[in-house]
Amino acid sequence: MILRRLKQDEHGLTRKLWEEVFTEDTKAFLDYYYFIKTKENRIYVIEEDGEIRSMLQLNPYRIRIEAGEFPSDYIIAVSTQKEYRSRGYMGTLLRTSLAEMYQEKVPFTFLMPAAAEIYTPYDFRYIYSQRSSVIDLTGKNGDDNDTTSGEAAGSEFSERDAAIFDAEEMARFFNQNFADRWQVASARDEAYYRTMILEQQSEHGGVRLLFSDKELIGMFAYAAEDGMEIREPLILPGRERCFEQSAAGLAGGRYEKIKVYGYPDAGIGQEKPLIMARIVHLSTLFAALRVSAAESLDCSFAVLDPILHQNSRIWRLRSLPGEETVSVSETEDSEGVIPVAELTEFLFGRRSADEIRENEDVIITERLQGELEKIRRLDRVFLNEVV
Repeated sequence: MILRRLKQDEHGLTRKLWEEVFTEDTKAFLDYYYFIKTKENRIYVIEEDGEIRSMLQLNPYRIRIEAGEFPSDYIIAVSTQKEYRSRGYMGTLLRTSLAEMYQEKVPFTFLMPAAAEIYTPYDFRYIYSQRSSVIDLTGKNGDDNDTTSGEAAGSEFSERDAAIFDAEEMARFFNQNFADRWQVASARDEAYYRTMILEQQSEHGGVRLLFSDKELIGMFAYAAEDGMEIREPLILPGRERCFEQSAAGLAGGRYEKIKVYGYPDAGIGQEKPLIMARIVHLSTLFAALRVSAAESLDCSFAVLDPILHQNSRIWRLRSLPGEETVSVSETEDSEGVIPVAELTEFLFGRRSADEIRENEDVIITERLQGELEKIRRLDRVFLNEVV
């Protein structure tokens, strides 16, 4: 068995394994992925009998956490050839990549799991649930997921698919109108939207731009490979009907319903856990946290991390009155013990301190709980990335 990180000019060697394992992906998508994404990502492989038998890819993202921006990696294409499974290859690849990310001070890494139970043993936990709904183009009432019922008529608008030169305006639109809604989200710059446009085009779609008097009022990604799907509609308040009219126009009478994913303003539909994360460089994540300026935080507790042992320390978190920032240091005095998986669920607002205390490995004193509750937990997360 040979474990190694591929050189950039070797990345194309993994396409054969991708095509063998992920048979649902089209040639057009893989042409895009291996031309665009593998130019900047990292790929770890295990070779056996002279061939690549297992791989893990890390796609780089800039992630905004509260007021700061940090490097992160989206873990994707974790796969092993059928005949070489159950040999521990995936765990080896995960531990190796996590160790490298730690050296780069990545606060957390994230992925979209095929099944959560694959990754929970490695201390990944859900941090983001995506809302999904349906636009019913048949005009039928009574569908709980129908986003068109009861909407007032929209105002006049124009629309077109985004081109590469629109990416700068798209980034400005997001950052001026939507960025402040979330504590954790991918940093949306011009390069981000250029990649999004190319990605959607590889799936027989694009990114639709909606205008009123030449001013951008909304945008959404769409694909039409197997039915029509829309991802992440970002529409200015009061312009929701324009979005629905645009979606119906794209359907062109070919589809009765359109699936919509990641629509923050829909207010209806279903929420499904989508993105799992794993804390990597814990002190960097701690330093990104914020507390109310009216509070004064001072607590210490031990963290247990069975994979990244550098995180297994007794940490002291403090803030000064009138300041929101958190200072991080090591200490010898502990008021409790929190394993890294439970800490992830607490910091990202998935479980309360009372709830994680139900785990027999968690020790939290009453005073420590009071201090932890001063932390502004990262419960406003927006991560809809596909690759």
